[in-house]
Amino acid sequence: MQSKDAIRSAMNFSNLVFKGYLSDFDDAELMKRPGKGCNHLAWQMGHLIAAEVSMLSAMFPDDAFALPEGFAEAHSKETADSDDPSKFLKKDEYFELMDKVRQQTLAVLDRASQEELAGASPENFQSFCPTVADMFILIGTHPMMHAGQIVPVRRQLGKPVMF
Repeated sequence: MQSKDAIRSAMNFSNLVFKGYLSDFDDAELMKRPGKGCNHLAWQMGHLIAAEVSMLSAMFPDDAFALPEGFAEAHSKETADSDDPSKFLKKDEYFELMDKVRQQTLAVLDRASQEELAGASPENFQSFCPTVADMFILIGTHPMMHAGQIVPVRRQLGKPVMF
């Protein structure tokens, strides 16, 4: 297995878990918060999408995915306290956009040379992701960082245990 294969595998597994946890949610349930002071799941989905685009474009500006106008702003820290469902997408829309962004990320990963992967990450990430390969791993595992926040909502809603 080569480094790109391992990164791709981590990305695929992370998506499997994240999307699996949300597979039986309806749109209204995405507005639930796992606890006081936590972001609701719709905001988190948008955050993951916007963050992936931002990280990829920081490394490969010419390969930036064009998000819908206002999408990143709608999922910024300034909007995290909004509970207005009309300000957020439907689950299927998030999943579709998430898939498109990930396809772009994987295409860039596939084209990246070993030298590019070994190169330095953007300066503001270097303290915890020193290389471009580390950045791809961060992109791939970022959904897993949020997956744990879905579980309390699953319990609140009486949904079955998964995985």
